This record gives sequence, C-alpha cells and structure tokens, in this order.
Amino acid sequence: MKQYFAECFGTFWLVLGGCGSAVLAATFPELGIGFVGVALAFGLSVLTMAYAVGPVSGAHFNPAVSIGLCFGGHFPVRQLVPYIVAQLLGGIAAASVLLVIASGHPSFDVSDGFASNGYGAHSPGGYSLWAALVCEVVLTAFFLVIILGATARRAAQDFAPIAIGLALTLIHLISIPVTNTSVNPARSTAVALFVGDWAIEQLWLFWLAPILGALLGVLIYRLMAPHDHPIAT
Repeated sequence: MKQYFAECFGTFWLVLGGCGSAVLAATFPELGIGFVGVALAFGLSVLTMAYAVGPVSGAHFNPAVSIGLCFGGHFPVRQLVPYIVAQLLGGIAAASVLLVIASGHPSFDVSDGFASNGYGAHSPGGYSLWAALVCEVVLTAFFLVIILGATARRAAQDFAPIAIGLALTLIHLISIPVTNTSVNPARSTAVALFVGDWAIEQLWLFWLAPILGALLGVLIYRLMAPHDHPIAT
C-alpha cells in the first residue's frame, strides 16, 4: 500500500505542477511563463518527486511507464493494475484541486481546455491526428529508453531523477505545440474528465500512443543493452 500511495502522491504532484503551471501561469498577464515554463514545471515535478518517493515506488507516475516496464520484465504484472489505478486517482485528485483554484478567477472557463491534450482543432498548433500520433509514440519511446538507461546498473544512480526530469522537460519543449504533450495517460485523463466533450472524445489517442511508444522504447533499449537491467523500477 505504501507503493500505491507513493504513486498516487507523485502523480498528484505531476498533474498539479505541470497542468497547474499551464492553467494558472502560462499566459499570466505580462509575466506568463509560456511553453518553456510549463515544460520546466513538468520536468521539475517528476525530478523532485522521483527523489522524494522513488525509493518507495520506483516513481513511475505514468501508466505508460508502468506498462512498458512490465512488458520489459522490470516490474511485476500483479502490481500493474493497482499502480495504474493509483496514478489515475492521484491525477484526478490533482485536477480537482486545480479546478477549485482556477475557479477562483472570474474569467476561468474549464471549456477553454484546462490543459487537455488534443489534435486537429484542439491541438495548440493545429496539428493533425497523424502528427499527434507519431509525436506521442516517438517521444514516449525515447522517454522509456532514457528511464531504462538512467536506472541501469552501470548508470550513476543518484543522477537518474535529473536525467528523467530533464528528458520530460525536453519532450514538452518539442511537443506542446503539437498535442499539449501527453506521454502520460493519467495526466491526460485527469484533466479531460473535467473538460468532457472533445477532450473525452480524443482521449483514446493519449492512451494508445504513449502505450505503443513505451513498448517500442523497451524494445529499442533491449537491442542496445539487452543485459543491463534497471536496478530500480
């Protein structure tokens, strides 16, 4: 139960930190943090929570990561569903808190997007479904390769959270204009539930693409380092 609570708690921080920065601070008058600030917020949320609870749960905070690690044999199958449930609950709880905070501003309207992921008319840059699919698959694949490499036995273990956090920052710098960046079904689901409508209709992509990307990333890592398994998952 400590592991599941850690996953819930860590995912809460990821969604509150990342989506919170997008909803509350990205376009704040004159001093908005913009795409770069939001990208840093997502990366820093994972970095800080990986140090805080990584020794307890492995710091997945992402169903795609858990599925990928399970597929690669680095995570027990029996814990997969409880981890995903914990991640979803943490994300939804964070989105609920964020909604309460954001609703304190008179101009807030959850239908404006609430940091939801989308493609086509709901992509920040108007990118197509296929562009969004390729972007999410490729970036999640690289994310898994980095996670596996950073946590491998021969890697400098104390620096793994830094590498993973910076990787997530870079992923957001690349893909915020395309999909608002998912690579994490829990993050996508948490805010989409409150937006409803188009966000729910397009949510399938932000489960399918990250999961496919995670499986691809594990396969790529196996080709490069078949015997160098992670020490912490």
